[in-house]
Amino acid sequence: MILMQSWKAVLSVASIGLQNGGTAGMIWMYLVCWAGFGFVNVSMAEMASMAPTTGGQYHWISEFAPKQHQKFLSYVMGWMCVLAWQVGGASSAYIAGSQIQGLVELNYDDYSPQPFHGVLIAIAVAGFSVFFNIALARKLPLVEAGLLTIHVLGFIGIMVPLWVLAPRTPAKDVFTTFTDGGGWGSLGASTLIGVMNGIYPLLGADAAVHMSEELQDAAKTLPQSIVWTTIFSGASGWVMLITFCSCLGNYDTVASSPTPYLSVFQSATQSKSGATAMAAFVIVMTIAGNMTNVATSSRQLWAFSRDQGMPFSRWFAYVHPGLNLPINSITMTLIVTVLLTLIAIGSPVALNSLTSLGTNAILSSYMCSIGCVFWRRVTGQPLLPSKFPLGRRGLPINCMAILFLFIAFVFAFFPPVPKPTPDLMNWNILVYGVSVVGSLLYYVVWARKRYVGPVEYVRKLD
Repeated sequence: MILMQSWKAVLSVASIGLQNGGTAGMIWMYLVCWAGFGFVNVSMAEMASMAPTTGGQYHWISEFAPKQHQKFLSYVMGWMCVLAWQVGGASSAYIAGSQIQGLVELNYDDYSPQPFHGVLIAIAVAGFSVFFNIALARKLPLVEAGLLTIHVLGFIGIMVPLWVLAPRTPAKDVFTTFTDGGGWGSLGASTLIGVMNGIYPLLGADAAVHMSEELQDAAKTLPQSIVWTTIFSGASGWVMLITFCSCLGNYDTVASSPTPYLSVFQSATQSKSGATAMAAFVIVMTIAGNMTNVATSSRQLWAFSRDQGMPFSRWFAYVHPGLNLPINSITMTLIVTVLLTLIAIGSPVALNSLTSLGTNAILSSYMCSIGCVFWRRVTGQPLLPSKFPLGRRGLPINCMAILFLFIAFVFAFFPPVPKPTPDLMNWNILVYGVSVVGSLLYYVVWARKRYVGPVEYVRKLD
């Protein structure tokens, strides 16, 4: 719940949907994505119950892929998962830095925002998250329970002022007005290009899986966590999105703002102090999400290194004997965040392309792991026992999940406009391709001699 933060995320990425799709496109595309991720997350819940391991998707692929392909496929998807969570940590830290910077700009008219200001704040956020995950790790469950309370109170604290104070747009206009702000020449195409407005807030239900080896009765707990998070996060995000779209006021002003939700908050309250108080909830939860992201990404890196999939695997797989924590993997998340956010000083576009890599990387890992289970069902291969079996419903659910993921994967590569200049180009496809080629080169040169896939270790123990 704290990592996904769907209601907060729809506010953070609202500019994407406002440009491509408009209010109607945002609302209905979110609903489609919520349904699509319902199929995806239920499929993952079943796999998590079958094999509750920190490795997550790459371990499931090793379990369920054809034996002759399990080593290669699990290796490539292991790289994708590590990359996705590492750049996701950098992305959430940078978003928090940008939001804090926007809040300063709102309250101080003489402030001139500079790229390096946001970068330094992002590094500070990441540093705090890493410090917390090392020094206060044992307090993580208690702190996250408190953060969940803030998560709920923040939702109420933003919704009520918007409902009571904000100007209202007629419901017919909100639910039926599509916008082609990108200039695609088609409302349908523009709405599909804006699909990231629905994907980003609903991504990451597998986060709990990567903590599974630190849970009690993970085979039962993980499916419940994934399913209930999908329901509650999805619902809160949709309600917040409808409220936001109903309270825009001047559409053109909000759509052109770098932080649309701040404009809406100020328009509703007619007060910088009121807008600041509402935005504080968003910023606090963004920082909380980064804390959780560090915990998840470090465990993903640790698990893949434990299976000899990374360079310097022994170093990354080290667990501090006193703290019982993967200290080196946690520290590496800070290093990656610092290096990636420094790129924003020279080119925010380049950083956005790198961080958007996380979306496509994690989508491809979902698609491949669910595809392996789908193959087993189609060919009549046995599956592992599960405390969350899908039974006969498994085949159509897996099929719908793969179809949705493929469409989302393709459209996540599209730029926001049909003829982009270099500063508007979505370089994600180039970064994704280079990452895959780089992992393959490392596999050919080194990893194929050492990496065998986690299932092979289990077979040796048998």
